[in-house]
Amino acid sequence: MSFVDKIKELLEKRELAKLGGGQKRIDSQHKRGKLTARERIDLLLDEGSFEEFDMFVTHRCTDFGLEEKKYYSDGVITGYGTIDGRLVYVFAQDFTVFGGSLSLAYAEKICKIMDKAMKMGAPLVSLNDSGGARIQEGVNSLAGYAEIFQLNIMASGVVPQISAIFGPCAGGAVYSPALTDFTIMTKENSYMFVTGPKVVKTVTGEDVTEQELGGGVVHGTKSGVSHFLAEDEQEGILLIRKLLSYLPQNNLEEPPLVNCTDPIDRLEDSLNEIIPENPNKPYNVKDVIEAIVDDGEFLEVQRNYAANIITGYARFNGISVGIVANQPNYLAGVLDIAASRKAARFVRFCDAFNIPIVTLVDVPGFLPGTTQEYGGIIIHGAKLLFAYGEATVPKITVILRKAYGGAYCVMSSKHLRGDINYAWPMAEIAVMGPKGAIEVLNSKDLSEMSAEDRAQFISKHEQEYIEKFATPYVAAKYGYIDDVIEPRNTRFRIIRALQSLATKKDVNPPKKHSNIPL
Repeated sequence: MSFVDKIKELLEKRELAKLGGGQKRIDSQHKRGKLTARERIDLLLDEGSFEEFDMFVTHRCTDFGLEEKKYYSDGVITGYGTIDGRLVYVFAQDFTVFGGSLSLAYAEKICKIMDKAMKMGAPLVSLNDSGGARIQEGVNSLAGYAEIFQLNIMASGVVPQISAIFGPCAGGAVYSPALTDFTIMTKENSYMFVTGPKVVKTVTGEDVTEQELGGGVVHGTKSGVSHFLAEDEQEGILLIRKLLSYLPQNNLEEPPLVNCTDPIDRLEDSLNEIIPENPNKPYNVKDVIEAIVDDGEFLEVQRNYAANIITGYARFNGISVGIVANQPNYLAGVLDIAASRKAARFVRFCDAFNIPIVTLVDVPGFLPGTTQEYGGIIIHGAKLLFAYGEATVPKITVILRKAYGGAYCVMSSKHLRGDINYAWPMAEIAVMGPKGAIEVLNSKDLSEMSAEDRAQFISKHEQEYIEKFATPYVAAKYGYIDDVIEPRNTRFRIIRALQSLATKKDVNPPKKHSNIPL
Protein backbone atom coordinates (compact mmCIF):
# COMPACT_ATOMS: atom_id res chain seq x y z
CA MET A 1 0.00 0.00 0.00
CA SER A 2 1.43 3.38 -1.04
CA PHE A 3 1.80 6.35 1.30
CA VAL A 4 -1.10 8.04 -0.49
CA ASP A 5 -3.30 5.01 0.15
CA LYS A 6 -2.27 4.86 3.79
CA ILE A 7 -3.12 8.52 4.29
CA LYS A 8 -6.44 7.96 2.54
CA GLU A 9 -7.11 5.01 4.87
CA LEU A 10 -6.31 7.17 7.91
CA LEU A 11 -8.70 9.89 6.80
CA GLU A 12 -11.44 7.36 6.14
CA LYS A 13 -10.98 5.83 9.59
CA ARG A 14 -11.14 9.29 11.18
CA GLU A 15 -14.39 10.06 9.39
CA LEU A 16 -15.79 6.71 10.48
CA ALA A 17 -14.81 7.38 14.09
CA LYS A 18 -16.48 10.79 14.00
CA LEU A 19 -19.76 9.14 12.98
CA GLY A 20 -19.84 7.18 16.25
CA GLY A 21 -22.74 4.73 16.06
CA GLY A 22 -23.73 5.97 12.61
CA GLN A 23 -25.83 8.72 11.07
CA LYS A 24 -29.12 7.03 11.97
CA ARG A 25 -28.26 7.08 15.67
CA ILE A 26 -26.98 10.65 15.42
CA ASP A 27 -30.32 11.69 13.93
CA SER A 28 -32.09 9.87 16.75
CA GLN A 29 -29.97 11.76 19.29
CA HIS A 30 -30.95 15.07 17.70
CA LYS A 31 -34.64 14.11 17.67
CA ARG A 32 -34.45 13.69 21.45
CA GLY A 33 -33.24 17.29 21.66
CA LYS A 34 -29.71 16.17 22.53
CA LEU A 35 -26.35 17.06 21.06
CA THR A 36 -23.78 14.41 20.16
CA ALA A 37 -20.65 13.94 22.25
CA ARG A 38 -18.49 15.70 19.67
CA GLU A 39 -20.92 18.60 19.31
CA ARG A 40 -20.82 19.08 23.07
CA ILE A 41 -17.03 19.15 23.10
CA ASP A 42 -16.95 21.65 20.23
CA LEU A 43 -19.34 23.91 22.14
CA LEU A 44 -17.39 23.60 25.40
CA LEU A 45 -13.84 24.24 24.17
CA ASP A 46 -12.27 27.14 22.34
CA GLU A 47 -12.68 26.76 18.61
CA GLY A 48 -10.08 24.47 17.06
CA SER A 49 -8.40 23.66 20.39
CA PHE A 50 -9.54 20.06 20.88
CA GLU A 51 -6.87 17.35 20.67
CA GLU A 52 -8.36 13.87 20.79
CA PHE A 53 -6.82 10.77 22.34
CA ASP A 54 -7.60 7.11 21.59
CA MET A 55 -9.87 7.68 18.61
CA PHE A 56 -9.22 4.16 17.32
CA VAL A 57 -9.79 2.25 20.55
CA THR A 58 -12.38 -0.54 20.36
CA HIS A 59 -13.73 -2.95 22.98
CA ARG A 60 -12.17 -6.39 23.50
CA CYS A 61 -15.32 -8.33 24.40
CA THR A 62 -16.01 -11.57 22.54
CA ASP A 63 -19.23 -12.64 24.31
CA PHE A 64 -22.86 -12.31 23.16
CA GLY A 65 -21.76 -11.66 19.58
CA LEU A 66 -20.20 -8.35 20.54
CA GLU A 67 -17.04 -9.18 18.57
CA GLU A 68 -19.11 -8.49 15.44
CA LYS A 69 -20.07 -5.02 16.64
CA LYS A 70 -17.15 -2.65 17.02
CA TYR A 71 -17.02 1.13 16.73
CA TYR A 72 -14.02 3.41 16.85
CA SER A 73 -13.74 5.37 20.13
CA ASP A 74 -15.99 2.73 21.77
CA GLY A 75 -18.57 5.15 23.12
CA VAL A 76 -16.48 7.87 24.76
CA ILE A 77 -14.58 10.81 23.26
CA THR A 78 -11.51 11.88 25.26
CA GLY A 79 -8.87 14.56 24.94
CA TYR A 80 -7.88 18.07 25.91
CA GLY A 81 -8.36 21.62 24.73
CA THR A 82 -8.69 25.11 26.12
CA ILE A 83 -11.42 27.26 27.63
CA ASP A 84 -10.59 30.96 27.38
CA GLY A 85 -7.05 29.86 26.58
CA ARG A 86 -6.65 27.70 29.71
CA LEU A 87 -5.94 23.97 29.50
CA VAL A 88 -8.84 21.61 30.26
CA TYR A 89 -9.17 17.83 29.96
CA VAL A 90 -12.51 16.45 28.88
CA PHE A 91 -14.38 13.25 28.17
CA ALA A 92 -17.81 13.00 26.58
CA GLN A 93 -19.90 9.84 26.59
CA ASP A 94 -21.34 8.96 23.17
CA PHE A 95 -24.89 7.63 23.46
CA THR A 96 -24.90 6.65 19.78
CA VAL A 97 -22.45 3.80 20.52
CA PHE A 98 -23.98 1.01 22.62
CA GLY A 99 -26.11 3.62 24.40
CA GLY A 100 -22.94 5.15 25.85
CA SER A 101 -22.49 2.04 28.03
CA LEU A 102 -19.12 1.58 29.70
CA SER A 103 -16.68 -1.16 28.72
CA LEU A 104 -13.23 -1.83 30.14
CA ALA A 105 -11.55 -0.18 27.12
CA TYR A 106 -13.88 2.83 27.54
CA ALA A 107 -12.95 3.11 31.22
CA GLU A 108 -9.24 2.91 30.38
CA LYS A 109 -9.65 5.88 28.03
CA ILE A 110 -11.27 7.92 30.79
CA CYS A 111 -8.62 6.93 33.35
CA LYS A 112 -5.86 8.02 30.96
CA ILE A 113 -7.43 11.49 30.70
CA MET A 114 -7.89 11.74 34.47
CA ASP A 115 -4.25 10.81 35.06
CA LYS A 116 -3.12 13.47 32.61
CA ALA A 117 -5.36 16.13 34.21
CA MET A 118 -3.70 15.50 37.57
CA LYS A 119 -0.17 15.41 36.15
CA MET A 120 -0.67 18.62 34.18
CA GLY A 121 -2.66 20.36 36.91
CA ALA A 122 -5.69 21.13 34.75
CA PRO A 123 -9.46 20.89 35.38
CA LEU A 124 -11.38 17.79 34.33
CA VAL A 125 -14.80 18.09 32.69
CA SER A 126 -17.02 15.07 32.08
CA LEU A 127 -20.07 15.17 29.82
CA ASN A 128 -22.28 12.25 30.83
CA ASP A 129 -24.86 10.52 28.63
CA SER A 130 -24.73 6.78 29.27
CA GLY A 131 -26.94 3.76 29.83
CA GLY A 132 -24.53 2.50 32.49
CA ALA A 133 -22.33 -0.58 32.58
CA ARG A 134 -22.03 -2.67 29.41
CA ILE A 135 -23.72 -5.82 30.67
CA GLN A 136 -21.95 -8.05 28.13
CA GLU A 137 -18.60 -7.27 29.80
CA GLY A 138 -19.76 -8.30 33.26
CA VAL A 139 -17.28 -7.65 36.05
CA ASN A 140 -14.85 -5.92 33.66
CA SER A 141 -17.27 -3.01 33.29
CA LEU A 142 -17.70 -2.83 37.08
CA ALA A 143 -13.92 -2.84 37.47
CA GLY A 144 -13.75 0.03 34.99
CA TYR A 145 -16.19 2.09 37.04
CA ALA A 146 -14.27 1.43 40.25
CA GLU A 147 -11.00 2.55 38.61
CA ILE A 148 -12.68 5.81 37.60
CA PHE A 149 -14.07 6.32 41.12
CA GLN A 150 -10.60 5.83 42.61
CA LEU A 151 -9.15 8.49 40.32
CA ASN A 152 -12.03 10.86 41.13
CA ILE A 153 -11.04 10.48 44.78
CA MET A 154 -7.34 11.00 44.08
CA ALA A 155 -8.09 14.10 41.98
CA SER A 156 -10.36 15.60 44.65
CA GLY A 157 -8.79 18.77 45.96
CA VAL A 158 -6.02 18.56 43.33
CA VAL A 159 -7.84 19.77 40.20
CA PRO A 160 -11.41 21.05 39.82
CA GLN A 161 -13.76 18.32 38.58
CA ILE A 162 -17.03 19.25 36.87
CA SER A 163 -19.69 16.82 35.67
CA ALA A 164 -22.53 17.61 33.30
CA ILE A 165 -25.44 15.17 33.01
CA PHE A 166 -26.92 15.46 29.51
CA GLY A 167 -28.84 12.21 29.39
CA PRO A 168 -29.25 9.09 31.51
CA CYS A 169 -26.89 8.40 34.42
CA ALA A 170 -27.96 5.39 36.44
CA GLY A 171 -26.70 2.68 38.77
CA GLY A 172 -22.98 2.74 39.52
CA ALA A 173 -22.49 5.49 36.93
CA VAL A 174 -23.92 8.09 39.34
CA TYR A 175 -21.03 7.85 41.76
CA SER A 176 -18.42 9.45 39.54
CA PRO A 177 -20.42 12.71 39.19
CA ALA A 178 -21.19 12.54 42.92
CA LEU A 179 -17.46 12.43 43.65
CA THR A 180 -16.74 15.50 41.52
CA ASP A 181 -16.94 19.09 42.74
CA PHE A 182 -19.88 20.36 40.69
CA THR A 183 -22.73 18.65 38.85
CA ILE A 184 -24.83 20.32 36.16
CA MET A 185 -28.15 18.93 34.96
CA THR A 186 -30.77 20.04 32.44
CA LYS A 187 -34.50 20.34 33.01
CA GLU A 188 -35.67 17.91 30.35
CA ASN A 189 -33.25 15.22 29.22
CA SER A 190 -31.02 14.44 32.20
CA TYR A 191 -31.66 12.15 35.12
CA MET A 192 -29.67 10.33 37.80
CA PHE A 193 -30.68 7.53 40.12
CA VAL A 194 -29.14 4.46 41.74
CA THR A 195 -32.14 2.28 40.87
CA GLY A 196 -34.62 3.05 38.09
CA PRO A 197 -38.42 3.27 38.08
CA LYS A 198 -38.91 -0.44 37.23
CA VAL A 199 -36.82 -1.63 40.17
CA VAL A 200 -38.50 0.90 42.45
CA LYS A 201 -41.91 -0.42 41.36
CA THR A 202 -40.86 -4.01 41.99
CA VAL A 203 -39.29 -3.40 45.40
CA THR A 204 -41.44 -0.66 46.92
CA GLY A 205 -44.56 -0.64 44.79
CA GLU A 206 -44.10 3.06 43.95
CA ASP A 207 -45.09 4.30 40.49
CA VAL A 208 -42.63 7.00 39.51
CA THR A 209 -41.26 8.40 36.24
CA GLU A 210 -37.58 8.88 35.46
CA GLN A 211 -37.89 12.65 35.92
CA GLU A 212 -39.87 12.32 39.16
CA LEU A 213 -37.28 9.91 40.53
CA GLY A 214 -34.07 11.60 39.49
CA GLY A 215 -34.59 14.46 37.06
CA GLY A 216 -32.72 17.75 37.09
CA VAL A 217 -35.46 19.57 38.99
CA VAL A 218 -35.58 16.87 41.70
CA HIS A 219 -31.82 16.90 42.25
CA GLY A 220 -31.66 20.68 42.03
CA THR A 221 -34.37 21.28 44.64
CA LYS A 222 -34.83 18.20 46.86
CA SER A 223 -31.63 16.16 47.09
CA GLY A 224 -28.96 18.79 46.45
CA VAL A 225 -27.08 16.35 44.20
CA SER A 226 -27.06 18.90 41.36
CA HIS A 227 -25.35 22.29 41.73
CA PHE A 228 -26.71 23.94 38.59
CA LEU A 229 -29.96 23.43 36.70
CA ALA A 230 -29.76 24.53 33.07
CA GLU A 231 -32.60 25.00 30.60
CA ASP A 232 -30.74 22.96 27.98
CA GLU A 233 -27.32 21.58 27.07
CA GLN A 234 -26.14 24.82 25.51
CA GLU A 235 -26.80 26.75 28.72
CA GLY A 236 -25.23 23.95 30.76
CA ILE A 237 -22.02 24.14 28.73
CA LEU A 238 -21.90 27.94 29.04
CA LEU A 239 -22.28 27.49 32.80
CA ILE A 240 -19.20 25.22 32.83
CA ARG A 241 -17.18 27.87 31.02
CA LYS A 242 -18.43 30.57 33.40
CA LEU A 243 -17.71 28.49 36.50
CA LEU A 244 -14.16 27.70 35.40
CA SER A 245 -13.47 31.43 34.95
CA TYR A 246 -13.60 31.81 38.75
CA LEU A 247 -11.42 28.78 39.56
CA PRO A 248 -7.68 28.14 39.55
CA GLN A 249 -6.26 25.38 37.38
CA ASN A 250 -5.25 23.31 40.42
CA ASN A 251 -4.65 23.43 44.17
CA LEU A 252 -1.16 24.95 43.81
CA GLU A 253 -2.32 27.99 41.85
CA GLU A 254 -4.22 31.13 42.79
CA PRO A 255 -7.59 31.89 41.14
CA PRO A 256 -7.36 33.97 37.95
CA LEU A 257 -7.16 37.73 38.43
CA VAL A 258 -9.45 39.67 36.08
CA ASN A 259 -9.09 43.31 35.10
CA CYS A 260 -11.68 45.35 37.00
CA THR A 261 -13.19 48.65 35.88
CA ASP A 262 -15.68 48.88 38.76
CA PRO A 263 -14.26 51.46 41.22
CA ILE A 264 -13.09 49.87 44.47
CA ASP A 265 -14.31 52.88 46.47
CA ARG A 266 -17.77 52.85 44.92
CA LEU A 267 -20.28 53.77 47.63
CA GLU A 268 -23.63 52.00 47.63
CA ASP A 269 -26.01 54.32 49.51
CA SER A 270 -28.90 51.86 49.24
CA LEU A 271 -27.14 49.58 51.75
CA ASN A 272 -27.55 52.17 54.51
CA GLU A 273 -31.30 51.62 54.29
CA ILE A 274 -31.60 47.98 53.20
CA ILE A 275 -32.04 46.54 56.70
CA PRO A 276 -35.68 46.95 57.84
CA GLU A 277 -36.36 48.77 61.12
CA ASN A 278 -38.47 45.80 62.20
CA PRO A 279 -35.95 43.03 63.09
CA ASN A 280 -38.47 40.37 62.09
CA LYS A 281 -38.96 41.75 58.60
CA PRO A 282 -37.03 40.00 55.78
CA TYR A 283 -34.97 41.45 52.94
CA ASN A 284 -33.12 39.83 50.04
CA VAL A 285 -29.43 39.33 50.83
CA LYS A 286 -28.76 38.92 47.09
CA ASP A 287 -29.39 42.66 46.81
CA VAL A 288 -26.49 43.17 49.22
CA ILE A 289 -24.24 40.79 47.29
CA GLU A 290 -24.96 42.36 43.91
CA ALA A 291 -24.41 45.84 45.35
CA ILE A 292 -20.89 45.14 46.62
CA VAL A 293 -19.31 42.76 44.06
CA ASP A 294 -17.67 43.74 40.79
CA ASP A 295 -20.28 44.86 38.24
CA GLY A 296 -23.05 43.14 40.20
CA GLU A 297 -22.03 39.74 38.78
CA PHE A 298 -22.71 36.74 41.02
CA LEU A 299 -22.69 33.08 39.96
CA GLU A 300 -24.93 31.32 42.46
CA VAL A 301 -24.29 27.67 43.31
CA GLN A 302 -27.22 25.39 44.24
CA ARG A 303 -29.70 28.23 43.77
CA ASN A 304 -32.77 26.06 44.21
CA TYR A 305 -31.58 23.97 47.16
CA ALA A 306 -31.52 25.11 50.81
CA ALA A 307 -32.53 28.64 49.85
CA ASN A 308 -31.99 29.85 53.43
CA ILE A 309 -28.29 30.07 52.67
CA ILE A 310 -26.70 31.53 49.54
CA THR A 311 -23.44 30.25 48.06
CA GLY A 312 -21.64 31.32 44.91
CA TYR A 313 -18.78 33.08 43.19
CA ALA A 314 -18.08 36.74 42.53
CA ARG A 315 -15.13 39.10 42.28
CA PHE A 316 -13.85 42.03 44.30
CA ASN A 317 -11.45 44.22 42.31
CA GLY A 318 -10.92 41.28 39.96
CA ILE A 319 -10.18 38.78 42.77
CA SER A 320 -12.29 35.60 42.75
CA VAL A 321 -14.07 34.92 46.04
CA GLY A 322 -16.58 32.43 47.34
CA ILE A 323 -19.56 34.05 49.05
CA VAL A 324 -21.65 32.45 51.78
CA ALA A 325 -24.66 34.45 53.01
CA ASN A 326 -27.68 33.74 55.18
CA GLN A 327 -30.91 34.54 53.33
CA PRO A 328 -33.51 36.30 55.58
CA ASN A 329 -36.02 35.97 52.73
CA TYR A 330 -36.33 32.22 53.31
CA LEU A 331 -36.95 30.61 56.73
CA ALA A 332 -35.59 33.86 58.22
CA GLY A 333 -32.10 32.69 57.23
CA VAL A 334 -31.90 29.96 59.88
CA LEU A 335 -29.36 27.19 59.60
CA ASP A 336 -30.86 23.74 59.09
CA ILE A 337 -29.53 20.38 57.91
CA ALA A 338 -29.66 21.16 54.20
CA ALA A 339 -28.15 24.64 54.56
CA SER A 340 -25.31 23.35 56.74
CA ARG A 341 -24.40 20.62 54.26
CA LYS A 342 -24.63 22.95 51.29
CA ALA A 343 -22.43 25.65 52.79
CA ALA A 344 -19.93 23.23 54.36
CA ARG A 345 -19.07 21.57 51.06
CA PHE A 346 -18.82 24.94 49.34
CA VAL A 347 -16.45 26.28 52.00
CA ARG A 348 -14.26 23.18 51.78
CA PHE A 349 -14.01 23.47 47.99
CA CYS A 350 -12.99 27.13 48.26
CA ASP A 351 -10.37 26.25 50.86
CA ALA A 352 -8.98 23.39 48.74
CA PHE A 353 -8.49 25.72 45.77
CA ASN A 354 -7.20 28.88 47.45
CA ILE A 355 -10.37 30.91 46.95
CA PRO A 356 -10.97 33.54 49.69
CA ILE A 357 -14.31 33.28 51.50
CA VAL A 358 -16.55 36.27 52.20
CA THR A 359 -19.36 35.52 54.67
CA LEU A 360 -22.41 37.76 55.10
CA VAL A 361 -24.20 36.95 58.34
CA ASP A 362 -27.84 37.40 59.30
CA VAL A 363 -28.75 34.25 61.20
CA PRO A 364 -31.25 33.91 64.06
CA GLY A 365 -29.97 30.44 64.97
CA PHE A 366 -30.48 26.78 64.08
CA LEU A 367 -33.90 25.54 63.06
CA PRO A 368 -35.58 23.84 66.06
CA GLY A 369 -37.86 20.79 66.03
CA THR A 370 -37.93 17.02 66.07
CA THR A 371 -37.48 16.75 62.29
CA GLN A 372 -34.14 18.54 62.53
CA GLU A 373 -32.97 16.80 65.71
CA TYR A 374 -33.93 13.33 64.47
CA GLY A 375 -32.28 14.14 61.14
CA GLY A 376 -28.99 14.92 62.89
CA ILE A 377 -28.80 18.72 62.89
CA ILE A 378 -26.06 18.42 65.49
CA ILE A 379 -23.78 16.44 63.19
CA HIS A 380 -24.74 18.38 60.07
CA GLY A 381 -24.33 21.77 61.75
CA ALA A 382 -20.92 20.57 62.92
CA LYS A 383 -19.93 20.08 59.26
CA LEU A 384 -20.19 23.80 58.61
CA LEU A 385 -18.43 24.58 61.87
CA PHE A 386 -15.66 22.16 60.92
CA ALA A 387 -15.34 23.51 57.38
CA TYR A 388 -14.87 27.12 58.53
CA GLY A 389 -12.53 26.17 61.37
CA GLU A 390 -10.37 24.02 59.08
CA ALA A 391 -10.15 26.57 56.25
CA THR A 392 -6.85 28.43 55.93
CA VAL A 393 -7.75 30.74 53.02
CA PRO A 394 -8.48 34.43 53.73
CA LYS A 395 -11.81 34.66 55.57
CA ILE A 396 -13.71 37.94 55.77
CA THR A 397 -16.99 38.16 57.67
CA VAL A 398 -19.57 40.94 57.72
CA ILE A 399 -22.42 40.67 60.24
CA LEU A 400 -25.33 42.49 58.62
CA ARG A 401 -28.00 42.03 61.27
CA LYS A 402 -28.63 39.01 63.52
CA ALA A 403 -25.92 36.66 64.77
CA TYR A 404 -27.41 34.65 67.60
CA GLY A 405 -26.18 31.72 69.67
CA GLY A 406 -24.18 28.86 68.21
CA ALA A 407 -25.02 30.08 64.71
CA TYR A 408 -22.91 33.19 65.43
CA CYS A 409 -19.95 30.94 66.22
CA VAL A 410 -20.47 28.76 63.15
CA MET A 411 -20.70 31.55 60.57
CA SER A 412 -16.98 32.27 60.24
CA SER A 413 -16.64 34.02 63.58
CA LYS A 414 -13.36 35.40 64.87
CA HIS A 415 -13.14 32.33 67.08
CA LEU A 416 -12.95 30.06 64.01
CA ARG A 417 -9.90 31.95 62.76
CA GLY A 418 -11.86 34.57 60.88
CA ASP A 419 -9.21 36.98 59.61
CA ILE A 420 -11.19 40.21 59.42
CA ASN A 421 -14.62 40.44 60.98
CA TYR A 422 -16.79 43.49 60.42
CA ALA A 423 -20.29 44.37 61.57
CA TRP A 424 -22.85 46.88 60.41
CA PRO A 425 -24.08 49.23 63.16
CA MET A 426 -27.49 47.52 63.25
CA ALA A 427 -25.92 44.13 63.98
CA GLU A 428 -27.32 42.15 66.92
CA ILE A 429 -24.77 39.73 68.39
CA ALA A 430 -25.97 37.78 71.41
CA VAL A 431 -26.64 34.34 72.87
CA MET A 432 -30.27 34.62 71.78
CA GLY A 433 -32.86 37.14 70.60
CA PRO A 434 -34.10 39.77 73.07
CA LYS A 435 -37.56 38.23 73.58
CA GLY A 436 -36.17 34.78 74.36
CA ALA A 437 -33.45 36.20 76.59
CA ILE A 438 -35.90 38.21 78.67
CA GLU A 439 -38.15 35.17 79.05
CA VAL A 440 -35.23 33.07 80.30
CA LEU A 441 -33.74 35.72 82.58
CA ASN A 442 -37.10 36.61 84.14
CA SER A 443 -38.86 33.27 83.95
CA LYS A 444 -39.94 33.23 87.60
CA ASP A 445 -41.44 36.73 87.56
CA LEU A 446 -43.12 36.19 84.18
CA SER A 447 -44.76 32.95 85.31
CA GLU A 448 -46.68 34.91 87.95
CA MET A 449 -47.95 37.57 85.52
CA SER A 450 -51.07 37.68 83.41
CA ALA A 451 -50.67 37.34 79.65
CA GLU A 452 -51.20 41.08 79.17
CA ASP A 453 -48.69 42.04 81.85
CA ARG A 454 -46.19 39.53 80.49
CA ALA A 455 -46.39 41.05 77.00
CA GLN A 456 -45.93 44.57 78.38
CA PHE A 457 -42.96 43.49 80.50
CA ILE A 458 -41.21 41.83 77.57
CA SER A 459 -41.90 44.79 75.27
CA LYS A 460 -40.55 47.22 77.84
CA HIS A 461 -37.29 45.34 78.37
CA GLU A 462 -36.59 44.25 74.78
CA GLN A 463 -35.03 47.53 73.70
CA GLU A 464 -33.06 47.73 76.93
CA TYR A 465 -31.64 44.26 76.27
CA ILE A 466 -30.74 45.15 72.67
CA GLU A 467 -28.94 48.34 73.71
CA LYS A 468 -27.06 46.63 76.50
CA PHE A 469 -26.19 43.27 74.97
CA ALA A 470 -27.23 42.83 71.32
CA THR A 471 -25.08 45.47 69.68
CA PRO A 472 -21.86 45.11 67.68
CA TYR A 473 -20.01 47.34 70.14
CA VAL A 474 -20.06 44.71 72.88
CA ALA A 475 -18.31 42.22 70.58
CA ALA A 476 -16.04 44.99 69.32
CA LYS A 477 -15.04 45.79 72.91
CA TYR A 478 -13.53 42.33 73.18
CA GLY A 479 -11.90 42.42 69.73
CA TYR A 480 -14.28 39.82 68.31
CA ILE A 481 -15.34 42.42 65.74
CA ASP A 482 -12.44 44.25 64.08
CA ASP A 483 -14.52 47.26 63.12
CA VAL A 484 -18.10 48.50 62.88
CA ILE A 485 -18.48 49.82 59.34
CA GLU A 486 -20.92 51.97 57.43
CA PRO A 487 -22.95 49.66 55.17
CA ARG A 488 -22.47 51.75 52.02
CA ASN A 489 -18.68 51.39 52.44
CA THR A 490 -18.75 47.57 52.60
CA ARG A 491 -17.31 46.98 49.11
CA PHE A 492 -14.25 49.13 49.78
CA ARG A 493 -13.59 47.58 53.19
CA ILE A 494 -13.80 44.03 51.81
CA ILE A 495 -11.44 44.85 48.95
CA ARG A 496 -8.91 46.42 51.30
CA ALA A 497 -9.19 43.38 53.56
CA LEU A 498 -8.58 41.03 50.62
CA GLN A 499 -5.53 43.04 49.59
CA SER A 500 -4.11 42.86 53.11
CA LEU A 501 -4.66 39.09 53.26
CA ALA A 502 -3.03 38.30 49.90
CA THR A 503 0.12 37.00 51.61
CA LYS A 504 -1.66 35.12 54.42
CA LYS A 505 -0.04 31.88 55.55
CA ASP A 506 -1.91 29.59 57.91
CA VAL A 507 -1.10 25.90 58.40
CA ASN A 508 -3.09 23.21 60.16
CA PRO A 509 -1.34 20.65 62.41
CA PRO A 510 0.32 17.74 60.56
CA LYS A 511 -2.06 14.78 60.15
CA LYS A 512 -2.98 12.03 57.73
CA HIS A 513 -6.39 13.64 57.29
CA SER A 514 -9.09 15.12 59.46
CA ASN A 515 -12.21 13.24 60.53
CA ILE A 516 -14.95 15.66 59.52
CA PRO A 517 -18.32 14.74 61.09
CA LEU A 518 -19.97 13.06 58.12
